[in-house]
Amino acid sequence: MSEIIYLGIDLGTSRTSITSSTGIRTTVWSYVGYPKDHVAKKKMGGRDIIYGKEALDNRLALNLHRPLAGGSIKVKGAKDTNETKKAVKDLLEHVVSLAKAPKGATIYSVIGAPAEASVEGKATILEAASNCIDSVIVTSEPFAVAYGLDFLDDTLVIDIGAGTTDLCRVHGKMPDPEDQRTHTVAGDAIDTTLANLIKEKHPEAQFSINMVRDIKERHASVSPRMDEVIETLPVAGKPTKFDLTELVYKACYTLIPPTIAALQDLIATYDPEFQQKMRNNILLGGGGCRIRGLGLAIEKALEEYGGGKVRTVEEPEFAGSNGALKVALDMPEHFWKEFKSTKAAPAKA
Repeated sequence: MSEIIYLGIDLGTSRTSITSSTGIRTTVWSYVGYPKDHVAKKKMGGRDIIYGKEALDNRLALNLHRPLAGGSIKVKGAKDTNETKKAVKDLLEHVVSLAKAPKGATIYSVIGAPAEASVEGKATILEAASNCIDSVIVTSEPFAVAYGLDFLDDTLVIDIGAGTTDLCRVHGKMPDPEDQRTHTVAGDAIDTTLANLIKEKHPEAQFSINMVRDIKERHASVSPRMDEVIETLPVAGKPTKFDLTELVYKACYTLIPPTIAALQDLIATYDPEFQQKMRNNILLGGGGCRIRGLGLAIEKALEEYGGGKVRTVEEPEFAGSNGALKVALDMPEHFWKEFKSTKAAPAKA
């Protein structure tokens, strides 16, 4: 019998993390690039596919794809082009290769997807996985976070990624569709809002969306006592300093209202006997949980609804993939056989 390797994968719009039963944990940026011509291919050492941050850094020489942004995995009703499907497949195969599974090993994987991922989105994941994973199960990203930390009793999970903010109420069993909510005010939307605010206030400043994302990742805050954000941006080629403190705060705060609305909806539609317990057991994860003061800001916004308590996961990079691996390890063998995929015809979960 071949060795079985279990993988937990958190497919993120911006970053994808993997945790394996062999002890490997790593994160890659969710970018895939293909050389534009023979000169670009020579520059990239003869490789046909470039991954992660290296792809982003060399984007001028590559046809760059961020395949998990805007596709069916993240956006309901979106249709995936053949190029997007290929990029998802190439990215997933690269991520699985990082587990360094022995030749001939059987690979079982649980993959985290947005809480309300469409049927088309799940089908795209299953199709992409069929060439590199023997059996795959797609689960809700916030549920995977809760499962990995054993928060399975009346817990509300908020998982803030780049493309979506996913919410899930967990109450001792696998979540049903009515237990989950998704909205699109997340990391990418904050970047766009911040870029627009800078253009409005400082139309002379020159910047790219990648520069804005970097500013946000270093300074993101919704604390009323946040540190000053003084950044240097070019103006007609001349480096110029700008005070962006208020703009960063405003952009980050746009996350709060839709998240509170989704939280309150999940609480209001829950068994009234357990609503207070759930409101006081909110778990914040995903890359967006690094926004300074976010937990306190959510607690303050919940005051008019009866209050609430928020705690933040310690390892946002791996909370999803760790949880997905734990789901995989705890899954009965007959489930893996039920979800068995083949190269010819991927299983559907």
